[in-house]
Formats: sequence, structure tokens, C-alpha cells
Amino acid sequence: MKLQLLSDLHLETESYQPAPAPGAELLILAGDIDTTWRSYALFRGWPVPVLVVPGNHEVDGRDVDDAREALRAHVEALGLRMLDDGAVVIADAQGRRVRFVGCTRWCDFDAFGPAGRERAMRAGGYFQKVMQATRHGEPFGVDAVRALALESRAWLAGELARTGDWDATVVITHFAPSLKSADPRYGRQPGTASFCNDDEDLLPGAQLWLHGHLHCRHDYRLGDTRIVSNARGHFRRGEADGFDGQRVIEVFAA
Repeated sequence: MKLQLLSDLHLETESYQPAPAPGAELLILAGDIDTTWRSYALFRGWPVPVLVVPGNHEVDGRDVDDAREALRAHVEALGLRMLDDGAVVIADAQGRRVRFVGCTRWCDFDAFGPAGRERAMRAGGYFQKVMQATRHGEPFGVDAVRALALESRAWLAGELARTGDWDATVVITHFAPSLKSADPRYGRQPGTASFCNDDEDLLPGAQLWLHGHLHCRHDYRLGDTRIVSNARGHFRRGEADGFDGQRVIEVFAA
């Protein structure tokens, strides 16, 4: 199966016209497409199925739980499918069945282990203030983010432990599953734990793991799992340099 992957388009401020990639059988939107949600309409009538995983900025200025349900209704009305702690099996042109497992997988601030958690959470406070989201009537601060992240991780671990009638598993998260996806411009610092999780123990459950969030591109392997990101980022910061919106990623190696 051939996949087109887009993330971090930030169409609330960026000018970019997405177009179908030749040969792609599925489009995956791995979060931070548009904080206003309006630009999801660009994907109505896309020639192949579209899977959406919410990014952190999709809940900016909103109640997190309300936003998750409202965004689902919004994208599904456009004919797209949202995976938010959800999974679906889709067959490719050869009849091979691929399980797609999707979740935002918020950061639990443990990328550097429990010993680094306090510093990571202090650094992460800045990003949560920028989002100005709420949950349960309270600011969606680092403690609330960690709680939701642990809920999501538990779901993801349980889903990946399941067996079933599929030929491959692809995980889609907004946050990265490994520090190896850290943005090379900034290296590894406490704030990196707001972008990367330590989910390397979960990688064997998938042949391919797709993510966004960091405004850079990655394609590497850990064990038998390939990790790929294809984030565009902000043009004015030079983050879109080298971005290829027509890139196709194959689930099954030739």
C-alpha cells in the first residue's frame, strides 16, 4: 500500500495547496493541519480515503474533550475518517490488509526518563500556555497533558498487543515515538519532551510508524520498524525547505 503523509501544514497562517500524490492509495493527515478546522474542507472529495489524527493545535483555545468530538463530527461530515484512539483495517489494491492505529499520543514528559520529568514539565508549561486549552473546566496544563498522554499510551499499548486478520500494522501519532525524531536545530533539551515520547518499546508492534509535530522530516529504522515524518512547518522560518507534499511511502517493501 502506498501512502501520502502530510502534517503540520498550519493552514491557519500558512499558504499551501495540498494535491493528491500520484499512485497514493491513502492520504494520512497527522495533525496540526489548521487550528480553525476550516482547511479540512480542502480534502473533501479527495480521490482516495483520508485518515485524520488530531494534532495538539487542533484543540487550541478549546475544551480538549469537546474539541475531540466536534472535530470528529466536522471531518466525518467532509467524508474523512478520524482516528483518535481508534483503529481501522483497509485493504490495498493487492488485497493485503493493513491495520491503521491512530492517536494524538500527547507527551507524558518521560522522554528522558522519570529523573528528567520535572525539568521536562517545567519546560512544557510554555507550550501549554500558548495553546490556551482547557479540560474539565481547568487549564490544560502539563499535569493534565501527562494524564491524557498516559491514557492514550495505555490504549495504544493494548491495541498493538492485539492480533487479528491483517498483514501489516501502521501507527499514526502526532507526537513522535522516539528522541531520534528530535529537531536537529534544537537538539535534545528538556523542551524536547514536549515533542517526543519514549515509545520505543511499542515499536515492534508496527511495521511503520508515522508522526508529525516536529517541523522537520525524518525517515529511519529502529529494529524492524520504520519511522517517518513529513511535516511542512512554517515557510517564514525556513521549515518548509525540502518538504515534498507529493512523497509516497510504501507499507510493504518492494
